[in-house]
Amino acid sequence: MPSATTLLPDRPRADDDTLADRAAFVRTETIRLIELAKVGHYSSVFSAAEIFAALYYGVMRTDPTDPGWQDRDRFLMGKGHAAVGLFPILADLGYFPSDVLDGYTRLGSPLGDHPDMTKVPGIDFSSGSIGHALSNGLGMALGGRMAGRDFSVFVMLGDGEMQEGQVWEAALAGAHHRLGKLVAIVDRNGFQLDGSVDDVVGIEPLADKWQAFGWEVHEVDGHDAGAVRDLLLALAERPAEAAPSCVIARTRKGKGVRYMEEEPGWHLGYLTPADAAAAVAEIRAGLSGTGARA
Repeated sequence: MPSATTLLPDRPRADDDTLADRAAFVRTETIRLIELAKVGHYSSVFSAAEIFAALYYGVMRTDPTDPGWQDRDRFLMGKGHAAVGLFPILADLGYFPSDVLDGYTRLGSPLGDHPDMTKVPGIDFSSGSIGHALSNGLGMALGGRMAGRDFSVFVMLGDGEMQEGQVWEAALAGAHHRLGKLVAIVDRNGFQLDGSVDDVVGIEPLADKWQAFGWEVHEVDGHDAGAVRDLLLALAERPAEAAPSCVIARTRKGKGVRYMEEEPGWHLGYLTPADAAAAVAEIRAGLSGTGARA
């Protein structure tokens, strides 16, 4: 295992077609796994699929053969209900055998509706109750600095999660400690369980708020996986004692399946087998213009 003084491996840099393919893989596997569970969070995963792909295939230094490697980059998910889209990536990378996915949510399976770091290799934080991930990421980044390590900590937050007070307490502390290796990624898809985020409790001007709290703020098309990859790679190379970074990823809930994009009720639901097959076909058809394999 590399020590803090050992040259760390290069970060992965998958090309744009590969990232598009892996985002489609996240969506189709999410549909398959929710068919097993009979209910699940389709649209919350679909808004984040390109972000997942960019992080795991284009940005983060990890070692699936050694999930506890101390110099690995960390990923925490405030919106833990999107874990069904992360598990296929972990299996694809070799954290656990792919057939483990077939037991998703079944009795005795380590894979539940939310991620459990005590049961699933590659999961860095057990999330479910919204609002706690950034505080834990803050602690990891601060601990890494104290230990003389150079890993980055990426924290994905839902935009509805911006309504939680603990997020802003963590934002204050991150800026105070100048945690340049801490990156918050807000999945700004516009909807939460109860409807439009801005109808429930308005959060704009979101970029101005993060900037006022002392963070360096960037906005990106969250469905342009190459742009997400390039931005996060640049942020990962920032000095350890710079201001922390917030990326506001502009996304569409349910991206890839048209009727899910137009109906926020798909935050939680279930597709019949025929509807699932049609959704998979639409997702694969969406790859035809990218050059990626379907």
